[in-house]
Amino acid sequence: MTDPLIKTPINHTSMNGTSKKDSPLLLDIENLSVTFGQGIRAFRAVDDVSLKIAQGEVIAVVGESGSGKSVTMMALMGLLPPSATVRAQRVVFDNKDMLSMSAKERRGIIGKDISMIFQNAMSCLNPSFTVEMQLGEVLRKHLGLRGAAVQTRILELLELVEMPDAKNRLKVYPHQLSGGMSQRVMIAMAIACEPKLLIADEPTTALDVTVQAQIMDLLSRLQREKQMAMVLITHDLGLVAQNSRDVAVMYAGQVVETSTVPEIFQKPAHPYTEALLQAIPELAIGQDRLNSLPGVVPSQYDRPAGCLLSPRCPYKEPACEVPPPILDTPNGKVRCIDSNITSRPSHAAILESQV
Repeated sequence: MTDPLIKTPINHTSMNGTSKKDSPLLLDIENLSVTFGQGIRAFRAVDDVSLKIAQGEVIAVVGESGSGKSVTMMALMGLLPPSATVRAQRVVFDNKDMLSMSAKERRGIIGKDISMIFQNAMSCLNPSFTVEMQLGEVLRKHLGLRGAAVQTRILELLELVEMPDAKNRLKVYPHQLSGGMSQRVMIAMAIACEPKLLIADEPTTALDVTVQAQIMDLLSRLQREKQMAMVLITHDLGLVAQNSRDVAVMYAGQVVETSTVPEIFQKPAHPYTEALLQAIPELAIGQDRLNSLPGVVPSQYDRPAGCLLSPRCPYKEPACEVPPPILDTPNGKVRCIDSNITSRPSHAAILESQV
């Protein structure tokens, strides 16, 4: 497990996310960075990420693999290895300063008020314990339930996540469950303590299309009923269109754009956001190939000195050789020298095809 978050004075411009005007702020992260290794081998995987999430809000964090989406949230959860150094200027959850908390105080929040659904439930559930034992551990640890109250609550949770034949699933092991059933158990564990913030990290990974839709419908229903805030980490912009109001786009460890739905589909402000939208299959009907940017996310050893997207960006110009400013847009912020790049198509059609 990683050491406690380290509070550090940082004088960079903040890339703050948007939040609901009429809802109290639940989570405020400012300039969070994660560095792996030390000295000349140090690699900053997350670079001054700032996010604001209001109570009951759903915010989507999108970007290709290697963008730092999961690492950012795992830093919040304290789930990174000892080789990671986590620093932040501010991390406030539910009006509590998590940077000044003791490890014991944070353990009272993580898993109870903040919970996480991981990408592959089959690999996250303990193969040595039954469904009943794994759900029961959460209830005993965080809620102090004992005896018959534990089993009663376990059944309530399995029924809440629409587990088929819930009573007969108590004594089964993870390998006896299908992928969809395993994900339902993971969701039951995550909502067992009725968290205020639920982090869903690619919750439909490795599931077939039909089960994916069922799981997302379930999460959306639970989020509305329980009034949980939710961070939806995804590559699927269709899920973004259906399930979130606010969007943070990440690339190479940085938040490059924050905006809202449907505005981000109609007028993306960052070239990377535009590229993600152009790669949507529904917008490539009749073409031989999906539109895509050449190259890959820069690694530890090939990061450019200026804009991190510049080696792949079709709009690159000499000014991109220095780190770009953070500019205000009508619906959020963008990390780019120009938030009004011309000749951009409207991607609003994706909303009509997905909703």
